[in-house]
Amino acid sequence: MAIALEDYLIDPDGIDWSAALAGWTRLIPAEFTLWLVNRLCDLFIVTDDGSVHMLDVGAGTLKRLAANRDEFYRLIDEGNNANEWLAIPLVDDLVASGLLLKPSQCYGFKVPPVLGGRYEVENCGALSIPDYLGAYGSIHDQLRDVPDGSRVVLKVVE
Repeated sequence: MAIALEDYLIDPDGIDWSAALAGWTRLIPAEFTLWLVNRLCDLFIVTDDGSVHMLDVGAGTLKRLAANRDEFYRLIDEGNNANEWLAIPLVDDLVASGLLLKPSQCYGFKVPPVLGGRYEVENCGALSIPDYLGAYGSIHDQLRDVPDGSRVVLKVVE
């Protein structure tokens, strides 16, 4: 079954990515090209050596996916990669539920996956991309030295 890639991507135009990614500087390289953004606001970036990496916002990780864009195109069609990298099943469920995105919005998690939030419709909402990246960058930064399994309490400060 062929998919339309654009059904699972966000148009990156109109976002101040430097500001939106300010809280992610410990994970992302100083120099990169923003290539693709999936609807969960996971970023696919290309580094100076041409390799493709995925910033998984929910997990707070940066993972090298391919040596270059051509390899990425080949790998996305293998196994479950497209479903995992583009969150196809979850995006399909969100669209089917009637939750549609406006420009500069992404699907975001109400409870972060890193804190046990589930990858399901009930845990998602349509959020501003800069706000979501800012909040999650801060959460992951604060959790970076917390051992796995620790009890964490989040306090939202206006």
